[in-house]
Amino acid sequence: MAHKILSVDDSRTIRMIIKKALSEYECELFEAENGRDGLALASEKKPDLVILDITMPVMTGIEMLTKMKQDNAIKEIPVIMLTAESGRDNVMNIVKMGVRDYIVKPFKGDQLIERIKLILNDLKQRINLSGGRIEGENQDLFTVDGDIVILTLPSKIARGTVTEIEGLMKEKIDQMAMADTNKLIVNLSKIENLSMAAIQSLLGLINLCIRSKLALRMTATPAQVDALKGFKETSVIPVKGSVEEAIQDF
Repeated sequence: MAHKILSVDDSRTIRMIIKKALSEYECELFEAENGRDGLALASEKKPDLVILDITMPVMTGIEMLTKMKQDNAIKEIPVIMLTAESGRDNVMNIVKMGVRDYIVKPFKGDQLIERIKLILNDLKQRINLSGGRIEGENQDLFTVDGDIVILTLPSKIARGTVTEIEGLMKEKIDQMAMADTNKLIVNLSKIENLSMAAIQSLLGLINLCIRSKLALRMTATPAQVDALKGFKETSVIPVKGSVEEAIQDF
């Protein structure tokens, strides 16, 4: 399940830095530009982490943090405090208030992510769905359902097509490893003619996935299931009649 993170800062630039840094990760981001609105969001959303600036109008970060610690419903939410001052006294005051960590402005997005991962150590990188198209097709090959990647093969399969798909699959395998998922559904149902040449090309793609230790499921029509009988590469892969059935099988 995606983490909920609350960013509270009156600086739009800082909020954009935080938003951009977190855009690569599976999380739901909420934003507020002062402590009053931030406190209301913290009470409503119960985030897994608050990234909190000190100096803000209406209600400062210190005031918001004080009120959070007085509220049993949200007092245990970890807080990373953002401060423009790195002096020892300032840092000690922050630590005494019970924050989990702090970071001094200005900072880079990857520095913040390092601090966040110390608290949310299961923060997962988002699977990148950009691209994934081959020549002559107007839809992406890859879609995602939760932590399951679905590869829907095009209607016509040729050796050149599969070579192109294998290149995209290698990129996707790297992305899946970074996102800590290995579940893949290979959907054959749109293939119009599963000829022997198409099957041989398909087996090469399946072997690539097996070597990468992916947990595989396939979806196929009854005719396609018959065509694949006898091939050891596909005999060990569960085959379902629909993507929905394959998803439920994981």
